[in-house]
Amino acid sequence: GVDDLLELLTKSKSLHILMVMDRKNNPLRFSDLKKLVDSSSTTISRRLKELEAHGLVTRSVIGGGENLTEYSITKDTKTLSPIIQSLYDWVDKRSEN
Repeated sequence: GVDDLLELLTKSKSLHILMVMDRKNNPLRFSDLKKLVDSSSTTISRRLKELEAHGLVTRSVIGGGENLTEYSITKDTKTLSPIIQSLYDWVDKRSEN
């Protein structure tokens, strides 16, 4: 299981997407997520589908005429967030030296 998770999280922008979503602490629309992560639509779309398939992100269609879609992190991702943050902190500390 760890190998599968690491394979997913090491794909381009996976960690960044999860970190942004965790910090916003609210559901995000695709366009907002794309801007915040600063990546192509293709990459964001692929990662969101993969993260959803692994139970780390949920996709919700909001009612109304436009059928807006929002993405949120799951409870499992919330418990993973401190680990992701520690990885970012570790990289920052290494770059200081």
